[in-house]
Amino acid sequence: MKSHEYIESNSVHLYRKGDMDKLNFYSDLEKMISVLPRKVGLNLRDKCLDDLTEIVLDYGRPPEIRHSDGKIEYLGEEIVTLEDLESVTKKIESFTSDNRSGIPGTLHRISAIRNRKGHVIGLTCRVGRVVTGTISCIRDLVITGKSILFLGRPGVGKTTKLREIARLIADELGKRVIVIDTSNEIAGDGDVPHAAIGRARRMQVESPEKQKDVMIEAVENHTPEVIVVDEIGTEAEALAARTIAERGVMLVATAHGNVLENLIKNPLLSDLVGGISSVTLGDDEARKRSCQKTILEREKQPTFDMVVEIVDRNTLAVYKNTTEAVDFILRGWPIQPEIRNVDETYTSCSVEVVKKEQVHPSLQPVETREKPKLFNATPQSYDDFDIDKYMKDFQPNKKIYIYAVSRSLIDKLIERLDINAEVTRNIDEADIVISHKSYEKAGAKILNVAKNYQIPIYFVKSNTMGNIQKTIKEALNIKCDAGDMMEESFFNETDEALEEAKTAVNKVLAGVPEIELLPRKQHIRRLQHELVEQHNLTSKSIGDEPNRRLKVLSCGQGLKNVG
Repeated sequence: MKSHEYIESNSVHLYRKGDMDKLNFYSDLEKMISVLPRKVGLNLRDKCLDDLTEIVLDYGRPPEIRHSDGKIEYLGEEIVTLEDLESVTKKIESFTSDNRSGIPGTLHRISAIRNRKGHVIGLTCRVGRVVTGTISCIRDLVITGKSILFLGRPGVGKTTKLREIARLIADELGKRVIVIDTSNEIAGDGDVPHAAIGRARRMQVESPEKQKDVMIEAVENHTPEVIVVDEIGTEAEALAARTIAERGVMLVATAHGNVLENLIKNPLLSDLVGGISSVTLGDDEARKRSCQKTILEREKQPTFDMVVEIVDRNTLAVYKNTTEAVDFILRGWPIQPEIRNVDETYTSCSVEVVKKEQVHPSLQPVETREKPKLFNATPQSYDDFDIDKYMKDFQPNKKIYIYAVSRSLIDKLIERLDINAEVTRNIDEADIVISHKSYEKAGAKILNVAKNYQIPIYFVKSNTMGNIQKTIKEALNIKCDAGDMMEESFFNETDEALEEAKTAVNKVLAGVPEIELLPRKQHIRRLQHELVEQHNLTSKSIGDEPNRRLKVLSCGQGLKNVG
């Protein structure tokens, strides 16, 4: 390992120069323990604290500790009292408007839970650690001077990476860096910023809603070359970020959202990646593109040049060109980010291009699954994408407009049948219209509009799973195998039996003393019994199999739900 120059502050050892080829931790845990109730501190010392993330103190419950792997442990059986909570709050700074405080000189954060009267009844003590080496696999991106946006779920290390990037740019590249520290998570509590950010300067924010103003103030008053900001979460903050970028300042930030698609769909934050607008194409252009007349397009240049999704602490998905990435996603074309994996010590980094659904499939829409590889193995290579082959091989995502039909049942069927379709709110975008049968001859205005757009219309007899499934399969030309036919037969029989029970219930409620239904199988009779119960009526099964059937009675008659 190369020689390094060290800085020492609060017993924290950080690398100032040279390659960060070693992972180092320091948590100042003793300072956290010193503010906790004595009984909690004593119990903590008997535990393994290497991966400790939070200490939770809730009034009337035993203290608990949480580890980075999700494991939760209780610290003894003695419950937390109001005196215990008060002893902690007296040792720390006053809570800000967002109920957060900290311990000066450390990265620890203490957040309060209050009751209706404003009294503290719970504390979440989050352990802050200095971790160096976490950006070793993206060091080449940071030194380019381009703006970078980090996305990822809470707890995957977004703030840790911001802290180390600030130190790298300020100390090793010698640039003027200002950290906008809204909750004192990046540079710690107190007026003196933590040594973990190196020579970077820190501007604190009085309250979260003023973050946008401090961002602009930093640019206007302190001539930074780089601004680092955590958690851009509002439209005003996104606008402030664009203002900063347009002044030639490098931005490094995190935003709410797990993946790039989340950000594109977020109307408040989509401006960070160029903004999204609905555009209506002419007939010839729509035919040329083989798409709908109304499409989504990027409005302007993205605020950030690159987007990095933090999949987990050791895996990053990198989009080196935000502009092209957003355009491909909006067009529904397959996209392959550069996947960077690092080992546990952050000393070795591998770079590869894989299908994004192989990285985190739970976050991927149905239409991106198992598509043939159409790219060369070059990170985010768009030049080799064969659009003609793609349009020939894959049918575009079918858009369904529904009228008086259950949206929840449609969504369930699309997911269960695994079909390439989605419900749209705009009829001019639709490929098909599905409406209730009762509107077929009613001359509904929306159906006349569909006819004007020459969109085929399909009707369902009733809002039941069986009828809707049959109509969707007919509309999308989905062939049924033997299993599907049996399933549809079951749905149709069940729907018919429940409709019959509903009619009988209405007649009994209107004064008919009792009504016998047609013979049904046992599992269907059970559903009929439940339906009758919901209307505060009674029912019983009569007859022998296979002619056993339900009799619906008024409240004062017969046995209830027999058979």
